[in-house]
Amino acid sequence: MLKRIALYPGTFDPVTNGHLDIIYRASSLCDLLIIGVAENIGKNPFFKISQRKSLIQEAINQNLKNSKRKLGEIRVESFNNLLIDFARTNSATMIIRGLRAVSDFDYEFQMAGMNARLANDIETIFLTASESHQFVASRFVKEISLLGGDISSFVPANVNIAMLKKNN
Repeated sequence: MLKRIALYPGTFDPVTNGHLDIIYRASSLCDLLIIGVAENIGKNPFFKISQRKSLIQEAINQNLKNSKRKLGEIRVESFNNLLIDFARTNSATMIIRGLRAVSDFDYEFQMAGMNARLANDIETIFLTASESHQFVASRFVKEISLLGGDISSFVPANVNIAMLKKNN
């Protein structure tokens, strides 16, 4: 039997509770969900790629183990090449993208169109953010944290601790 392999790409700098919500929901739709952590040096990441991968894996282990929903396998991997090439290397047949607001849709729609032109056999699946996570963005979390604000309701506990350590 063929495995349904999905790829959820992003910078995840840092991973938020909104990301975890998408991971949880996407994982129930496939046999294997690969969380593709993009190196994306151009975004001047707050955490190194190895740290982002570790934070995601730890958050998954802490937060998703008590799931009542049947989840597929979840793997965390990094990449620094074209998303479609990374998807093909991992035999992914779908790319998962989260949408928080209408403003996300325009960019994501264009990206999905470009990816479809590059690989029309790989589908893009949009999952809307849960109501409680629609306004949470990694860039806001970083800014709030850097200015001494409380981010504990926006990120997993391990990420909150890592952000506090990094800011001190």
